[in-house]
Amino acid sequence: MMDLKLVPSFSLIALNAQRSLQMTTVKKVSLRCMAAAVILELYLEGCFTQSENKLTLHKEALDQSHSTLYRETVLQSLLHNSAEVKGDLNWWLKKASRKSNHHLKKFETAISDYLQAMNLLEDIPSLIGSDMYFDSAEVEIRAYRSNMEAYTSITENMRAEILEEGPVTDEVICMLWLLRESGCMHDFFSLNELEQVNIKLHDLYQSNLWAKALFPIQIRQGVELGIKRFLALKTKFAKTFIGSSLNLIFPALERSRAVFIETESWFDNSNQRLDAVITRLMSYGHEVKVLERGSIATLKIDNLLYDAIPHFVMMKVPIQGVRLIPKRPL
Repeated sequence: MMDLKLVPSFSLIALNAQRSLQMTTVKKVSLRCMAAAVILELYLEGCFTQSENKLTLHKEALDQSHSTLYRETVLQSLLHNSAEVKGDLNWWLKKASRKSNHHLKKFETAISDYLQAMNLLEDIPSLIGSDMYFDSAEVEIRAYRSNMEAYTSITENMRAEILEEGPVTDEVICMLWLLRESGCMHDFFSLNELEQVNIKLHDLYQSNLWAKALFPIQIRQGVELGIKRFLALKTKFAKTFIGSSLNLIFPALERSRAVFIETESWFDNSNQRLDAVITRLMSYGHEVKVLERGSIATLKIDNLLYDAIPHFVMMKVPIQGVRLIPKRPL
């Protein structure tokens, strides 16, 4: 994993492809988990003093020489004017994650500014804004794009540590918990791999004290009732208590939309049609790499994989283009 702390590492995963201008439900779930990651980051750095099962944080943690704005944004509302605050891990994580929209926006600004200053995050036109209907209506939708090298490094190292034999670091245990709570597991693991992850979660819970303390805690709350009902149907792979909700798919709902990119000309050759679409996407600022050509091509657009399916829509005249469908694991 890159030499980044837990919050920046997880934020690069959680914010990637999220809309930057709107507070969507999906982004809200991510931000709540990112705020909880601040507590875990402090814990990993030994900023808490521990007595029995209580964790005490002293106000010195906000010292400018040791802190950052994204930490302060989360901690100020927890500490208020107190010299110290005490609670168990469950209390700290839930307190940090249960913020108002106003606080979440402030936190988002703090962490996105931090990452952009390090050239690890960009604000670009959203892919869905390139869809014919949004584009023709001149609706601007913007989204975050994580630095592609950093994103790949973080996700591949995390996957290797989880799926291969060997010890798992406390930081990756935190990442596992954060992915589970944000419902992003399926973005990085295939259905077969989710079975392995489920077993890994269970084994870690049985053998690792940090995992035993962290995994039973759940911070999910407040999501619309309709989405909750949807979640209840998505627990097929949650075969253990600790793996509960492993396969929740709700944060991906907005990422799963198919995007239709039209071409300006009619092509009989599918490769020419695909090339025209790629040229259009790159003109909008997207980084596009063709991983596989064929009747259904596979494209890597920014950090995500898509199937590119030739398609046309009927308006007054038929309009030719390509339908982009998110491909998982991303």
